[in-house]
Amino acid sequence: MRPVTYSWMAVVIGVCCAAIGWLGIAGWIAVAVVVASVAMHVAGNALGTQLRESADRDLSRFRRQESAPQVVPRPRPTRLEQRQSLGRLVPVSAGIGAVCGGGIGATALATLTSSSLAGATLGGVSSAVIGGLLGFLGASFVEIIRVSLRDAIAAERASAAADH
Repeated sequence: MRPVTYSWMAVVIGVCCAAIGWLGIAGWIAVAVVVASVAMHVAGNALGTQLRESADRDLSRFRRQESAPQVVPRPRPTRLEQRQSLGRLVPVSAGIGAVCGGGIGATALATLTSSSLAGATLGGVSSAVIGGLLGFLGASFVEIIRVSLRDAIAAERASAAADH
């Protein structure tokens, strides 16, 4: 490696050590996350490069020899391929999650710790954000699963009707 690379590595290690000194255990966790992320990135690139290099690129043997190409009709796009609203369930679930998360967080801070009213309010707002996010994620997941199952059942019925 070049001396510039070693210099940058020394700077990064120094900043990491300073972060550990400033932040304590949170600094150690941050360093572990950064190191793990870099290691996984490098490993993924190495694996992807190795797979790309070892791939069989002779596609001509997979093509059929036909005189005229067949025209395959393009299927109608499914609902998951179309851009549309997720429905009313998502904002309602996000709102319910925010209210529940905020209430639970503020109540827990007020009763279980010796926090002030401002601290309990700030903790309640933070909990409301997390609760709203979890409500949104849960409702989005349920809505996407529901739509994909409905499309799969409709496609299966159409296929069965075409066969008979």
